[in-house]
Amino acid sequence: MRFLALPTFFLFLMSISGSSVAASVESHVWGKTPAGEEVKLFTLRNSSGMEARITNWGGYIVSLKVADKRGKFADVVLGFDTLDGYLAKNPFFGCIAGRYANRIGNAVFKLDGVEYKVTANSGKHQLHGGKEGFDKKLWSAKEIPNGVALSYTSVDGEEGYPGTLKCTVTYTLTEDNGLQIGYEATTDKPTVLNLTNHAYFNLSGEGGGDILGHELTLPTDQITATDDDLIPTGESVSIKGTPLDFTTPHTIGERIGADFKPLIQGIGYDHNYVLSGSGMKLAASVKDPVSGRVMTVRTTEPGVQLYTGNHLNGVSGKGGHIYAKRHGFCLETQHYPDSPNHPSFPSVTLRPGESFQSTTIYQFSAE
Repeated sequence: MRFLALPTFFLFLMSISGSSVAASVESHVWGKTPAGEEVKLFTLRNSSGMEARITNWGGYIVSLKVADKRGKFADVVLGFDTLDGYLAKNPFFGCIAGRYANRIGNAVFKLDGVEYKVTANSGKHQLHGGKEGFDKKLWSAKEIPNGVALSYTSVDGEEGYPGTLKCTVTYTLTEDNGLQIGYEATTDKPTVLNLTNHAYFNLSGEGGGDILGHELTLPTDQITATDDDLIPTGESVSIKGTPLDFTTPHTIGERIGADFKPLIQGIGYDHNYVLSGSGMKLAASVKDPVSGRVMTVRTTEPGVQLYTGNHLNGVSGKGGHIYAKRHGFCLETQHYPDSPNHPSFPSVTLRPGESFQSTTIYQFSAE
């Protein structure tokens, strides 16, 4: 886990995003929660015409419009036209996942010798924070230069986690067509934390069919091995030369049906790739050969989860589009799944007096 003093962190963000950022920010009331609370939708636009829409319900990326090689804009994230789709059960379409993104095996972990049982919501395991994770919370919102800052306080004991956790997630749109996501958190008791965004991308445009023809590069030949429930065994293993190896570009669909145990376990790609190096680093690059859209992912996190929408089963999305199996892919920058139960993994423990800081940038271009 990476810790920076707050002034240092903001200087760091300025250095990686550039100082000439000048996106416009607008907002309006988008609807209400069942409890009658107002939900807002924020629209960020840069001078090139790229547009991101973010809601403070669950921190969802509602839309992300980027240009193709002909200058035609399309929305490249799966989701819904109205708030109702996000209020209902959905496949985490672009939300903030937490307090612990990804899986915690058997919904239990020990911290400082104390066992904590968290809410099981995926069989006997926990997935993406439990039954009412951060995706199901109304975050307070504040417009900031070039973006929006969302804040939420997770109380001690929520979903079984110790400590009152104060979180801020900032979405910033840059002039060089990057959507930058910054995560910050503090706690009053020792706790564990893993935050990510769960956007499903389709660089052909949402509703554009499957993503099997997208070309993917991942700069690592290591994953965290898992059991059949996709819970890590505690080992990092080499995938060099296997169907999971994307150190050279391959289309997502080229080997997804191979008779290879990790692909059988995940019903496709659903794996945590181990990233090397510290600080901001390349996590992935994806190109849609038809539209020419390219997305690169950079992050300060030690891992990235590749998920290829293996469980999408006919979700009715924007414009009446039906999202079927493998109509979107996720690149969730993160600490490793089930880290609290594996001391050899990078630490996810946050203690009082410390500040958690993390940054991910989804950068878009066309060629």
